[in-house]
Amino acid sequence: MGKPVHVNDQDFETQVIRSEVPVLVDFWAEWCGPCRMIAPIVEDLAGEYEGRMKVVKVDVDENNNLAHRYSIMSIPTLGIFKGGQLVERLVGYMPKQELKKRIDQVVGTRGQLTA
Repeated sequence: MGKPVHVNDQDFETQVIRSEVPVLVDFWAEWCGPCRMIAPIVEDLAGEYEGRMKVVKVDVDENNNLAHRYSIMSIPTLGIFKGGQLVERLVGYMPKQELKKRIDQVVGTRGQLTA
């Protein structure tokens, strides 16, 4: 796999809430400049954390029920879900190393690849 999966209102429950591994959710929109800046980082993270964390993308324009449900007021917002619960919320662009630090606090560093 190693690539972010696009999810929507219909499959969010299955892909994120019921996931057996932590999930990084990228709430984004096509028109959002900072979202486009962080997209390659999110893609890299999907590969680096493959097998330990799932990475999904939610277009807030197409899935406004999810944006409302999780009170997404600003994008990009990255949410880390563990055991079906939102445990960490990261708002705005963030350098890759800072994102990895925050993710590792939830997911752990076992087998961590260095970038």
